[in-house]
Amino acid sequence: MTPASPAKVPATGFALPAPAKLNLLLHITGRRADGYHDLQTLFVLLDHGDTLHFRPHDALTLTCDRPDPPVDEHNLVLRAARLLQQATGCRQGAALHLEKRLPAGGGVGGGSSDAATALLGLNHLWGLDLSLDRLAALGLQLGADVPVFVHGRNAWAEGVGERLQAVDLPPQWFLVVNPGVAVSTARIFSDGELTRHTPAITLPASLGAATFEALLNQGHNDCEAVARRLFPPVDQALEWLQREAGNARMTGTGACCFARLAGAQAARDLQRRLPENWTAFVARSTELSPLHEALATLRAKEHPGPASYDDAT
Repeated sequence: MTPASPAKVPATGFALPAPAKLNLLLHITGRRADGYHDLQTLFVLLDHGDTLHFRPHDALTLTCDRPDPPVDEHNLVLRAARLLQQATGCRQGAALHLEKRLPAGGGVGGGSSDAATALLGLNHLWGLDLSLDRLAALGLQLGADVPVFVHGRNAWAEGVGERLQAVDLPPQWFLVVNPGVAVSTARIFSDGELTRHTPAITLPASLGAATFEALLNQGHNDCEAVARRLFPPVDQALEWLQREAGNARMTGTGACCFARLAGAQAARDLQRRLPENWTAFVARSTELSPLHEALATLRAKEHPGPASYDDAT
């Protein structure tokens, strides 16, 4: 592919959000011959997350305001950037700076969301004009959760998480608790006691308030029992949320746990009662990813005129 014309590259830097996600349910429906697991999960995107800064530069560089994650060849932001260069033949660079707010090993999609933001942001910075589908296919090479962040919609996912169906969900407020441990996804999925044969369920044709509640009541997180056994702080966080909020669930493979609250004030009131050794954030679900909203705003400033959702690419 011919590298994009430098004339299309923004002259100044910009910043984009890398939002968190929650798995409102996570069912493991089977184990495949290649060792991966078939899943059913309901992703919801939040208005809280990391921030990735982009600036034109001769070379590709990355800095971070925290030592974790390390800025090395394994960092998903750098891997995403290099993958995009390789896929397009682009020789441009970028100075990237990552502001971390999401915990590593937390199950809220921090690394995957950072990678998706890198793909969409560099696609814009370098003037590549790749479609969301093309970027999602690249993202899948980095991790099963990356495509949902690329597409930027709440979604029902199947397969290893790559088969996505956008869903409209009632707005929700959450308190997301980090009990202070990092959970290894590989350790959870390799555990001999992990449930791997939960019967598949059918997504309702529409998710109004009643059907949404019924789906959540029918659902659970198959990784939760293993995480509670291996990581006692996860068990303690779930018990505390259940006692204080009347509902509790772990997201992804952990360690973060969440409760749904009636509104922002209820979530903040509960946050103030949090045990001292934990951290937490209050977040609202979003219909469209904050990443896509920010990209649309950026494009509108650079190219005034009518815009659409697809313009986020």
